[in-house]
Amino acid sequence: MTGIAQDVDVVVIGLGPGGEEVASRLADAGLTVLGVERDFVGGECPYWGCIPSKMIVRGAETLAEAGRVGQLAGTAQVHPDYAPVAHRIRAEATDNWDDTVAVQRFEKHGGRFIRGQATMVGPRRVRVGETVFTASVGVVLATGSAPVRPPIPGLAEAGYWTNREAIEAPEPPGSLVVLGGGAIGLELAQAFSRFGSAVTVVEGADRLVPAEEPEASAVVAAVLTAEGLILRTGRRAVAVSRSVHCTTVELDDGDTVEGEQLLVAVGRRPHLRGTGLASVGLDESAHAVAVDDRMRVADGLWAIGDVTGIGGFTHLAVYQARVAADDILGVPGHPADYTALPRVTFTDPEIGSVGLSEAAARAAGLDVRTGSAPVPASSRGFIHGPGNEGLIKLVCDADRGVLVGATSVGPRGGEVLSMLTLAVHARLPVTTLRQMIYAYPTFHRGMLDALADLPA
Repeated sequence: MTGIAQDVDVVVIGLGPGGEEVASRLADAGLTVLGVERDFVGGECPYWGCIPSKMIVRGAETLAEAGRVGQLAGTAQVHPDYAPVAHRIRAEATDNWDDTVAVQRFEKHGGRFIRGQATMVGPRRVRVGETVFTASVGVVLATGSAPVRPPIPGLAEAGYWTNREAIEAPEPPGSLVVLGGGAIGLELAQAFSRFGSAVTVVEGADRLVPAEEPEASAVVAAVLTAEGLILRTGRRAVAVSRSVHCTTVELDDGDTVEGEQLLVAVGRRPHLRGTGLASVGLDESAHAVAVDDRMRVADGLWAIGDVTGIGGFTHLAVYQARVAADDILGVPGHPADYTALPRVTFTDPEIGSVGLSEAAARAAGLDVRTGSAPVPASSRGFIHGPGNEGLIKLVCDADRGVLVGATSVGPRGGEVLSMLTLAVHARLPVTTLRQMIYAYPTFHRGMLDALADLPA
């Protein structure tokens, strides 16, 4: 096969959640599909991302809830043990990070799989090794993203964890410094703290989870501080050094923080280098690939997932995959609409958000009204007792009388987000939301309290 040009209908470069979804759909429709993946089929999510990280979070959450027994139901002795978590992660990642099952899953759809580096060498032409494939229909780019390594002097020499090393660790470190107070950094910081690590979080912005509402940041910061984490917001690392058992991080105020391990979680960057985009007139050093609302980049080229720069979420990649598949197959479908793009940070309390924040809505020139309600003041919050911190915040476009954004912080905040997402997506009138019947006593009924706080 080496050196021989081959023809297929579609080449999908990258078989993460989005790539696998679009490739499988196209193969199911009868197209000859070549899927190329240099790492693991399934992508970051099942092996080092959303699923195993939430296994750590789930274990840590159980420890925290067990610690509340004395306030709610009697007495209990809690002894953290990370071994069950490490075992669950390795079992879920198919016996220590093996993607055989995922490859077989794709091939059962009729797709052809090659493991390797795929490089575009012209319109509808992709090289894998010494073989050039011509895709008569086109190419789908779904190469995902990689952790950002900030240009901090000494960082590379000192060594550090990304989310991958943190997930693969057989036990929590005695102490941990986390660079980055976003979703990944805070989820792992809180979880390892609950398993016994002494944790310091360093965030360059003036508050944690800066992409979220300030009220959400304040709630989570208060909880983490109460749990013993050290939070250094508004500070940046300027140097890193390593001794035998300790990593030292120098901050821009001259102070230092130390930890047995250093976790760098300052964001992810779309993986475009080496993809050969220059062969089709695009810049592979760009931050992302621009797509239209059908995920088209150019004639015969589509892009989905992290490489589009719209958001680094599994659910977004799969959504975009379906839009692209419909377009490739000529199936009537809806164009991509990110009006109600949801996200959840799985700290305890969870932060669920959808649509525009208050600041973003004002920056867009909308006539903004907001309403909020604290979870502890609700009946369900009162019933829940300890661990009930949170709030629901609504962002309304007063001119249209609809919600354009919402945030749900609290126990199961990500689940409460579902109805808020529906309200924003369907552009339900606020008057309709006020007239609904909300089950009592539930966390989601806090939306009614937030609506009562929203100016008419």
